[in-house]
Amino acid sequence: MKCNAQARTAGHAARRTHPHRAFTLVELILVLALLVIVTSLAAPAMSRFIRGRALDSEARRMLALIHAGQSRAVSEGATIVLWVDEKAGRYGLEAETTGKNGDAKAETLPLDSTLQMTVQNTGLGTPVTFNNLPAVRFLADGSVDENSLPVLKLTDSAGFSRWFSLNNARTGYEIRDTEQ
Repeated sequence: MKCNAQARTAGHAARRTHPHRAFTLVELILVLALLVIVTSLAAPAMSRFIRGRALDSEARRMLALIHAGQSRAVSEGATIVLWVDEKAGRYGLEAETTGKNGDAKAETLPLDSTLQMTVQNTGLGTPVTFNNLPAVRFLADGSVDENSLPVLKLTDSAGFSRWFSLNNARTGYEIRDTEQ
């Protein structure tokens, strides 16, 4: 019996030399403090990233509508107009001459509420308009009318902008990060 008691005491002593491993309250508070610091540093960058996504998304959507207008003009052999309503915050695509029922393929898209669209008409001729709104006219060969809007500008609430500039060959528009 004495051997068993000594063995049990030795077993308890062995367990006491290897205490349970755990985090202390101080260590947990330090880790949480580090997480707060890292999050506070990353939050502004994330908000700029999310805002920039709205601008880039709207720019891609407008460019897709421009390509759709050109494709439709070529496939239908008709003049198609991309109109811009700066005040109402919308833009659309429509055939320039429509029947008495209107254009069944006409599209109207709302501008993202965090963005603003500006028409910059620096052309020398009489600007193209459609229903008293500034417009881009796509001719039946897919080219852009010489009096169409040369530049469209999208701006977000932080002041970042994307410009749609007519290319030199007058075959379409390009998205730019700068005005030039």
